[in-house]
Amino acid sequence: MLRLSSTLVPALVLAAASTLSMAQTPTSPEDPYRWLEDVQGDKALAWVRERNAESRKRLEAHPGFTKMRDTFRAILDSREKIPYVSRQGDWFYNFWRDAEHPRGLWRRTTLADYRKPQPAWETVIDLDALGKAEGESWVWSGAVCFGPAYQRCMVRLSRGGADAVVVREFDTVAKRFVDDGFKLPEAKSDVDWQDADTLYVGTDFGPGSLTDSGYPRIIKRWKRGQPLASAVTMYEAQAKDVAAFVSVDRSPGFERTVFGRAIDFYTTEASLLVAGKNAGDKLVAIDKPRDSQLSFWRDKLLLQLRSDWTLGDRTWPSGALLVADATAYLAGERRFTALFTPTPTRSLAGFSTTASRVLVNVLDNVAGKLEEWQPVEGQWQRREVKAPFPGTLGASALHDPLLKQDALAEAYFITYTDFLTPDSLMLGRTGSDARETLKARPAFFDATGLRVEQRFATSKDGTKVPYFVVWPKGATADGKNPTLLYGYGGFEVSQQPWYSAAFGTAWYGQGGVLVVANIRGGGEFGPAWHQAAIKAHKQKSYDDFAAVAEDLIAQKITSPAHLGIEGGSNGGLLVGAVMLQRPELFKAVVCQVPLLDMRRYHQLLAGASWMAEYGDPDKPEEWAWISKYSPYQNVKPGVALPRVLFTTSTRDDRVHPGHARKMAARMIEQGHAPLYYENIEGGHGGAADNTQKADMLALEMAFLWQQLAR
Repeated sequence: MLRLSSTLVPALVLAAASTLSMAQTPTSPEDPYRWLEDVQGDKALAWVRERNAESRKRLEAHPGFTKMRDTFRAILDSREKIPYVSRQGDWFYNFWRDAEHPRGLWRRTTLADYRKPQPAWETVIDLDALGKAEGESWVWSGAVCFGPAYQRCMVRLSRGGADAVVVREFDTVAKRFVDDGFKLPEAKSDVDWQDADTLYVGTDFGPGSLTDSGYPRIIKRWKRGQPLASAVTMYEAQAKDVAAFVSVDRSPGFERTVFGRAIDFYTTEASLLVAGKNAGDKLVAIDKPRDSQLSFWRDKLLLQLRSDWTLGDRTWPSGALLVADATAYLAGERRFTALFTPTPTRSLAGFSTTASRVLVNVLDNVAGKLEEWQPVEGQWQRREVKAPFPGTLGASALHDPLLKQDALAEAYFITYTDFLTPDSLMLGRTGSDARETLKARPAFFDATGLRVEQRFATSKDGTKVPYFVVWPKGATADGKNPTLLYGYGGFEVSQQPWYSAAFGTAWYGQGGVLVVANIRGGGEFGPAWHQAAIKAHKQKSYDDFAAVAEDLIAQKITSPAHLGIEGGSNGGLLVGAVMLQRPELFKAVVCQVPLLDMRRYHQLLAGASWMAEYGDPDKPEEWAWISKYSPYQNVKPGVALPRVLFTTSTRDDRVHPGHARKMAARMIEQGHAPLYYENIEGGHGGAADNTQKADMLALEMAFLWQQLAR
């Protein structure tokens, strides 16, 4: 269940991480299991293999394990799932995995062909064949292509699913890597094209070139044929920043290159590159609130606020989306139109731009809605797109500003799903509510008799916390329903309804109840909902989650003997903390790729980049609040705890596997008997291909049924 905009901060800054730590890590009196942080150490891996064998023996003994694993694999490999695509000029690219291609195909088709039930796909890269030829366990990590021809692409390949990647120039016409083309060795690299023969590159250039978080600190301009060591430095961030970044907009007539520094996870500074005729290029700082997200759209500038912004006698609220004339704004004018203003129930879920309109995705009580905004004679006009959908709605524009005549200038993809409705992908056009269904995922389970409802729990401080309940057929509130409560509660990430074929077949279909909690720390109600549960207030996420559990028990949806909790990454920290604070509420815990040692999280891999969320444990006043919930420091012997299954990946170079290893070792020492399983590949997603993913899902589901069945 682990699920992982057009702003100036690229996705790499928010998702990539340091390379795996291979150094020896000695023990200390306070932390006798520090040696388990040695990711590839012989002693640590021997411990992992022993734990894996114990867990597999117990979980594979569940009568339904093999059937679940085979079912999950068939679902993941199904040719009936939607082949989601991204546009590159006239082509629509898709990355596809199935039984015959476990590592996947990067392939393409035209829109006309994509409309057909069985499109004619043209394979561009066969990752299985590539890995076999090169003797590498390659996992696809995306490509950055140069338009408008999109013939040359910088392809990102990961070894075993890690965030660190090898980047190589590829020719999509010749379908091979370019001889003597651009190539970067394995690192946390970020690249963008300036022109056909020039890249902007952030990578590991050697000592001092990375931030404390392990991301690129320096951006260089690299010319074709030039040694990387001779590339010209364009921008430098500070060592304590999260990363440096660059964004290139090549829209004809509105070309802009922006450099900047991500100071922390939520604040940035940005500068516009101005070409000088005699004095050379220079960077001009862009004045904006540090915690806002800024992007350009032709002659317009869009600004998404994360805190209130007062200008004169006017205050623009946190969570608003503002638009202004870009030239006037850069000259100092501060005249805006609000395309979105939040309310207590409505928040901005994202936006994208067609040639003439801004598409605004809205969440209203965690239900998706869509609006179009268009400038007409100097005034902005709003149109609500009619969509009688109560679930998860998304829209992404297809406009390519590099094309002189773009037939899809006003087209956009619209997606929809909910807990009981399979995903669908539609094609819409601005100014119309008509839409063409391009693809629809088939129903993988019979939803007859299943029902979904939204409820509200009251947290410790009186805050109303929404949550969804997915009821199986025939279930009643008798207190005996096997129930899984899922949560995340961090980094302003919203938990919206999703369709899970795996849960439909192996959970709902077998009488299990699924509950998804929209706790504070997430983004369901905008920045304020997130900021209410960060740093010194992080405990509110845990209070909210416990309140939902209490409400489930009070309403007899379930009882402690049948209630399990699950979360991954920050959600792993959530369930780890709550199982220690409120162990009497639960029978089972699935803790995936978690943060657990909050005393050292900022020293492990990308942890330093998350201090804006959790705080700095090296500061006594901040460790004072972190120490109250950090699971590794708070687990104690002699306390009755729910049974826990920890899962992680040796190749997770985002959240260090040492978190889960050390927590499991300490709990074993204390007599708590946790289960532990570490996949050798997979990165932060836990699995590198469908076989591994199906196996992990089956292990987790077997564990839940062993613990929670009536």
